[in-house]
Amino acid sequence: MIGILGGMGTQAGLDFCNKLALLNRGKTDQQYPLFILYNKSNIPKRPENIKKYYNVLKSLIKGSLMLQKNNCKFIVIPCNTAHYWHEDLQKKIKIPILSMPKEVYLHTKKNCKKNSKIGILCTEATLKTGVYNKYFNKSYKLVSPTKSLQKISVNKAIKFVKMGKIKLAEKAIRPAVNELVKMKCKKIILGCTELPIAIFAYKSFKKIKKSKVFIDPNLLLANISMKKYLRK
Repeated sequence: MIGILGGMGTQAGLDFCNKLALLNRGKTDQQYPLFILYNKSNIPKRPENIKKYYNVLKSLIKGSLMLQKNNCKFIVIPCNTAHYWHEDLQKKIKIPILSMPKEVYLHTKKNCKKNSKIGILCTEATLKTGVYNKYFNKSYKLVSPTKSLQKISVNKAIKFVKMGKIKLAEKAIRPAVNELVKMKCKKIILGCTELPIAIFAYKSFKKIKKSKVFIDPNLLLANISMKKYLRK
């Protein structure tokens, strides 16, 4: 059984579950994967509590223990920023907790030459904590939008998705995507689990999608989860 520690945010957790189901469309209910989604929406806000490290860690441990006690084989966390706590969280949990940034890096390694320019769209907290830089800096040039675009484009898009205003989110994220495309990034990591919802909901990015430049960590994690689940 797959354990999903969600609630960071709720839309992202539901998006992961939907992708998990779509990847394994069964002819009968019994052919779908077994999973538990713990929508632990009361976990302290990650960006505001980076300095209060153990407040968030304590809540993540509590949620992971619940999934462990319910016989999950492994845990996934559909939230990029939450992986700042991954190492210390894994020390407290007996079952494996998959690392989203690590899996994105391994995927990029298979598909991009060393020293390629890789774009990332994510929260300011994910940038600040360097959860992706930890893996990418030695082999790739990781680039992000300007500070002004981060605020008026990326941050706004994420906020709109959390509010359920997907059309507004799609419109807000366009300038940041266009900037990274102009910078000739080989790949663009959608490093906040709300962003794929904004980008893939409508047809505005049809040409960019066809180039397969986007990396959706939620979809990638769902793929890896299914492979791991089927190896039971």
